[in-house]
Amino acid sequence: MSHRTPAGQFLDAAIGLLRRLRDEEAGPMAAAGTMIADTVADGGRLFAFGAGHSSLAAQDLVYRAGGLALMNLLTVPGVVGVDVRPATLGSALERVEGLAGTVLDSSPLREGDLLVIISLSGRNVMPVEMATRARAKGVKVIGVTSVGYAAETSPRNPSGTFLKDHCDVVLDSGIAVGDAELTWEGVSAPFAPASTVVTSALLQAVMATAAATLADRGVEPPLLRSGNVDGGHAWNTRVMTEYGDRIFYQH
Repeated sequence: MSHRTPAGQFLDAAIGLLRRLRDEEAGPMAAAGTMIADTVADGGRLFAFGAGHSSLAAQDLVYRAGGLALMNLLTVPGVVGVDVRPATLGSALERVEGLAGTVLDSSPLREGDLLVIISLSGRNVMPVEMATRARAKGVKVIGVTSVGYAAETSPRNPSGTFLKDHCDVVLDSGIAVGDAELTWEGVSAPFAPASTVVTSALLQAVMATAAATLADRGVEPPLLRSGNVDGGHAWNTRVMTEYGDRIFYQH
């Protein structure tokens, strides 16, 4: 494929972003993976949240072949995904004060658990309120965001802060403000977002670190297998039964 094509240029941009993660985010990725391993070993539960398209990376961690069985999706009605009608309502709900706190108060989250919060801009009420309220409950927070937004945009929440300001570990996706990698003659708006592929890769790298860290400590990581391989269903049934009190998506 020619690198002059739009497809080639986009893939080059994505590869460059992934290389940056490998070279510049190794420390935070190791810290996040270790924190997840610590939580699993200490009996805590794991949750992930993202609003809108950020929810795609959160969902990629839950009930996932090759992933940790203990990762649960924290859902906010109308915010996780773009299935709400109209789709613009989801964006509006991210700016509603009190909604994140209400969801947390109704969720299973408790002291000793860990919450991954994914928000590309990190500027809206939802991720900031969720992070602050979760930490007040004694929950560890890993924030996945583009730190560059803090330099180029203004906060859109009463605290005047960003998600990155309220996390135990911050993972910087390095996505440029606007999340569009390409420009093209005759196309008036930038296009080709890379945040989903980069954020998902970043989090899978963290989960790989967590699994290997547990194994290095002599603890078998509670991983799921594909249901499309022989023995996969039996394996998953055993894991989900053993850790049933820490898995909420099967109830």
